[in-house]
Amino acid sequence: MKSENKITDIERLRNSLYCFKDRSEAGKILADLIRKKRQFESPEIALAIPAGGVPVGVEISRELKLPFDVLVVRKIQLPHNTEAGFGAIGPDEEIILNQDLLKKLKLSPSEIEAQIEKTKKIISQRVSLFRGDKPFPDLKDLTVILVDDGLASGYTMRESIKYVKRKKAKEVILAVPTAPLDTILSLIDDVDQIYCPNIREYYPFAVADAYKNWQDLTDDDVIALLKSHNYLP
Repeated sequence: MKSENKITDIERLRNSLYCFKDRSEAGKILADLIRKKRQFESPEIALAIPAGGVPVGVEISRELKLPFDVLVVRKIQLPHNTEAGFGAIGPDEEIILNQDLLKKLKLSPSEIEAQIEKTKKIISQRVSLFRGDKPFPDLKDLTVILVDDGLASGYTMRESIKYVKRKKAKEVILAVPTAPLDTILSLIDDVDQIYCPNIREYYPFAVADAYKNWQDLTDDDVIALLKSHNYLP
Protein backbone atom coordinates (compact mmCIF):
# COMPACT_ATOMS: atom_id res chain seq x y z
CA MET A 1 0.00 0.00 0.00
CA LYS A 2 1.37 3.41 -0.91
CA SER A 3 1.82 5.78 2.00
CA GLU A 4 -0.66 8.35 0.71
CA ASN A 5 -3.39 5.69 0.62
CA LYS A 6 -2.93 5.09 4.34
CA ILE A 7 -4.26 8.53 5.30
CA THR A 8 -7.98 9.30 5.57
CA ASP A 9 -9.07 12.82 6.45
CA ILE A 10 -12.10 15.05 5.77
CA GLU A 11 -11.45 17.53 3.00
CA ARG A 12 -13.80 20.23 4.33
CA LEU A 13 -11.96 20.16 7.68
CA ARG A 14 -8.43 20.50 6.30
CA ASN A 15 -6.58 23.44 7.82
CA SER A 16 -9.69 24.41 9.82
CA LEU A 17 -9.84 25.69 13.39
CA TYR A 18 -12.51 24.98 16.02
CA CYS A 19 -14.13 22.29 13.90
CA PHE A 20 -15.22 20.01 16.78
CA LYS A 21 -17.63 20.96 19.54
CA ASP A 22 -15.68 18.85 22.03
CA ARG A 23 -13.78 15.57 22.32
CA SER A 24 -16.97 13.48 22.33
CA GLU A 25 -18.16 14.95 19.03
CA ALA A 26 -14.68 14.42 17.59
CA GLY A 27 -14.90 10.76 18.60
CA LYS A 28 -18.23 10.34 16.84
CA ILE A 29 -16.87 11.97 13.67
CA LEU A 30 -13.83 9.70 13.78
CA ALA A 31 -16.00 6.62 14.29
CA ASP A 32 -18.11 7.53 11.26
CA LEU A 33 -14.98 8.06 9.19
CA ILE A 34 -13.61 4.67 10.21
CA ARG A 35 -16.98 2.96 9.61
CA LYS A 36 -17.14 4.24 6.05
CA LYS A 37 -13.64 3.05 5.17
CA ARG A 38 -13.08 -0.21 7.07
CA GLN A 39 -14.44 -3.70 6.89
CA PHE A 40 -14.25 -5.24 10.35
CA GLU A 41 -12.94 -8.64 9.39
CA SER A 42 -10.67 -9.39 12.35
CA PRO A 43 -10.87 -8.87 16.11
CA GLU A 44 -10.28 -5.22 16.93
CA ILE A 45 -9.84 -3.15 20.08
CA ALA A 46 -9.82 0.60 20.74
CA LEU A 47 -6.97 1.68 23.04
CA ALA A 48 -7.34 5.22 24.40
CA ILE A 49 -4.40 7.27 25.69
CA PRO A 50 -5.38 9.23 28.80
CA ALA A 51 -6.31 11.81 29.58
CA GLY A 52 -7.63 13.46 26.40
CA GLY A 53 -7.89 10.28 24.38
CA VAL A 54 -10.43 8.69 26.73
CA PRO A 55 -13.58 10.65 25.70
CA VAL A 56 -12.61 10.20 22.03
CA GLY A 57 -11.95 6.47 22.49
CA VAL A 58 -15.15 5.91 24.47
CA GLU A 59 -17.21 7.29 21.57
CA ILE A 60 -15.32 5.18 18.99
CA SER A 61 -15.89 2.10 21.14
CA ARG A 62 -19.60 2.86 21.54
CA GLU A 63 -20.25 3.76 17.91
CA LEU A 64 -18.31 0.84 16.42
CA LYS A 65 -19.18 -1.62 19.21
CA LEU A 66 -15.54 -2.40 19.83
CA PRO A 67 -13.82 -3.62 23.00
CA PHE A 68 -12.20 -0.73 24.85
CA ASP A 69 -9.14 -0.34 27.03
CA VAL A 70 -6.72 2.28 28.30
CA LEU A 71 -3.05 2.56 27.33
CA VAL A 72 -1.14 4.73 29.80
CA VAL A 73 1.67 6.41 27.88
CA ARG A 74 3.00 9.84 28.79
CA LYS A 75 5.32 12.44 27.32
CA ILE A 76 8.43 13.37 29.27
CA GLN A 77 7.74 17.03 30.00
CA LEU A 78 10.28 19.80 29.89
CA PRO A 79 11.32 21.00 33.37
CA HIS A 80 9.64 24.40 33.00
CA ASN A 81 7.04 23.78 30.28
CA THR A 82 4.41 21.12 30.87
CA GLU A 83 2.94 21.58 27.39
CA ALA A 84 6.13 20.43 25.65
CA GLY A 85 8.10 17.21 25.93
CA PHE A 86 11.38 15.65 24.84
CA GLY A 87 10.25 12.03 24.64
CA ALA A 88 7.73 9.51 25.97
CA ILE A 89 7.49 6.47 28.24
CA GLY A 90 5.20 3.45 27.89
CA PRO A 91 3.57 1.35 30.63
CA ASP A 92 6.47 -1.11 30.48
CA GLU A 93 8.86 1.82 31.13
CA GLU A 94 10.31 1.69 27.62
CA ILE A 95 11.70 5.16 26.82
CA ILE A 96 12.05 7.04 23.54
CA LEU A 97 13.83 10.38 23.43
CA ASN A 98 13.82 13.20 20.90
CA GLN A 99 17.60 13.42 20.56
CA ASP A 100 17.48 16.33 18.10
CA LEU A 101 15.44 18.39 20.54
CA LEU A 102 17.65 17.41 23.49
CA LYS A 103 20.71 18.72 21.64
CA LYS A 104 19.02 22.10 21.32
CA LEU A 105 17.71 22.18 24.89
CA LYS A 106 21.09 21.43 26.45
CA LEU A 107 19.52 19.87 29.54
CA SER A 108 21.94 18.29 31.97
CA PRO A 109 21.92 14.48 32.46
CA SER A 110 20.52 15.02 35.96
CA GLU A 111 17.67 17.19 34.63
CA ILE A 112 16.81 14.57 32.00
CA GLU A 113 16.88 11.76 34.56
CA ALA A 114 14.73 13.73 37.00
CA GLN A 115 12.04 14.27 34.37
CA ILE A 116 12.15 10.60 33.36
CA GLU A 117 11.71 9.45 36.97
CA LYS A 118 8.89 11.95 37.50
CA THR A 119 7.14 10.61 34.39
CA LYS A 120 7.52 6.99 35.53
CA LYS A 121 5.86 7.83 38.86
CA ILE A 122 2.94 9.54 37.10
CA ILE A 123 2.49 6.52 34.79
CA SER A 124 2.43 4.16 37.78
CA GLN A 125 -0.19 6.34 39.51
CA ARG A 126 -2.32 6.58 36.38
CA VAL A 127 -2.21 2.84 35.74
CA SER A 128 -3.54 2.32 39.26
CA LEU A 129 -6.22 5.01 38.90
CA PHE A 130 -7.43 4.25 35.39
CA ARG A 131 -6.92 0.50 35.14
CA GLY A 132 -7.22 -0.67 38.73
CA ASP A 133 -6.11 -4.28 38.91
CA LYS A 134 -7.27 -5.12 35.38
CA PRO A 135 -4.77 -7.26 33.44
CA PHE A 136 -3.72 -5.62 30.20
CA PRO A 137 -5.47 -7.29 27.22
CA ASP A 138 -3.59 -9.76 25.06
CA LEU A 139 -3.01 -7.87 21.81
CA LYS A 140 -1.49 -10.77 19.89
CA ASP A 141 -3.12 -11.01 16.44
CA LEU A 142 -5.53 -8.14 17.19
CA THR A 143 -6.10 -5.02 15.11
CA VAL A 144 -5.44 -2.16 17.52
CA ILE A 145 -6.98 1.30 17.05
CA LEU A 146 -4.84 3.78 18.99
CA VAL A 147 -6.83 6.86 20.01
CA ASP A 148 -5.86 10.28 21.33
CA ASP A 149 -7.47 13.74 21.15
CA GLY A 150 -4.74 14.99 18.83
CA LEU A 151 -1.05 14.91 18.01
CA ALA A 152 1.59 17.60 18.26
CA SER A 153 5.15 16.23 17.99
CA GLY A 154 3.80 12.67 17.98
CA TYR A 155 6.28 11.23 20.48
CA THR A 156 3.62 9.92 22.86
CA MET A 157 1.87 8.18 19.97
CA ARG A 158 5.19 6.88 18.64
CA GLU A 159 5.83 5.08 21.93
CA SER A 160 2.22 3.80 21.93
CA ILE A 161 2.78 2.31 18.47
CA LYS A 162 6.02 0.69 19.60
CA TYR A 163 4.31 -0.73 22.69
CA VAL A 164 1.45 -2.45 20.85
CA LYS A 165 3.92 -3.81 18.31
CA ARG A 166 5.95 -5.26 21.18
CA LYS A 167 2.70 -6.94 22.22
CA LYS A 168 2.44 -8.56 18.74
CA ALA A 169 -0.60 -6.66 17.44
CA LYS A 170 -1.59 -7.84 13.97
CA GLU A 171 -2.42 -4.37 12.64
CA VAL A 172 -1.99 -0.86 14.07
CA ILE A 173 -4.44 1.91 13.20
CA LEU A 174 -4.06 5.50 14.36
CA ALA A 175 -7.25 7.49 15.05
CA VAL A 176 -6.91 11.13 16.13
CA PRO A 177 -9.19 14.10 15.46
CA THR A 178 -6.41 16.58 14.64
CA ALA A 179 -2.69 16.66 13.83
CA PRO A 180 -0.11 18.56 11.80
CA LEU A 181 0.65 17.02 8.42
CA ASP A 182 4.37 16.73 9.25
CA THR A 183 3.62 14.58 12.30
CA ILE A 184 1.20 12.38 10.35
CA LEU A 185 3.86 11.80 7.70
CA SER A 186 6.49 11.02 10.34
CA LEU A 187 4.32 8.15 11.65
CA ILE A 188 2.97 6.82 8.36
CA ASP A 189 5.54 4.06 7.92
CA ASP A 190 4.95 2.74 11.45
CA VAL A 191 1.20 2.05 11.11
CA ASP A 192 -1.23 0.40 8.73
CA GLN A 193 -3.79 3.21 8.54
CA ILE A 194 -4.28 6.75 9.86
CA TYR A 195 -7.66 8.43 10.37
CA CYS A 196 -7.42 12.16 11.09
CA PRO A 197 -10.37 14.39 10.09
CA ASN A 198 -8.57 17.69 10.73
CA ILE A 199 -5.08 17.74 9.22
CA ARG A 200 -3.35 21.11 9.34
CA GLU A 201 -0.42 22.11 7.15
CA TYR A 202 0.69 25.27 8.90
CA TYR A 203 2.32 26.36 12.16
CA PRO A 204 2.02 27.27 14.96
CA PHE A 205 -0.10 24.21 15.76
CA ALA A 206 -2.07 23.50 18.94
CA VAL A 207 -4.38 20.53 19.49
CA ALA A 208 -6.74 22.78 21.49
CA ASP A 209 -7.37 24.94 18.41
CA ALA A 210 -9.44 22.15 16.86
CA TYR A 211 -12.02 22.35 19.66
CA LYS A 212 -14.67 24.96 20.47
CA ASN A 213 -14.89 23.66 24.03
CA TRP A 214 -11.50 22.68 25.42
CA GLN A 215 -10.25 22.00 28.90
CA ASP A 216 -7.59 19.82 30.44
CA LEU A 217 -9.18 16.70 31.93
CA THR A 218 -8.55 15.91 35.58
CA ASP A 219 -8.03 12.37 36.86
CA ASP A 220 -11.58 12.52 38.28
CA ASP A 221 -12.93 13.47 34.84
CA VAL A 222 -11.25 10.45 33.28
CA ILE A 223 -12.43 8.08 36.02
CA ALA A 224 -16.02 9.32 35.60
CA LEU A 225 -15.84 8.66 31.85
CA LEU A 226 -14.43 5.17 32.39
CA LYS A 227 -17.20 4.39 34.87
CA SER A 228 -19.86 5.67 32.45
CA HIS A 229 -18.49 3.26 29.85
CA ASN A 230 -18.58 0.40 32.40
CA TYR A 231 -14.83 0.07 32.20
CA LEU A 232 -14.37 0.76 35.91
CA PRO A 233 -16.82 -0.34 38.63
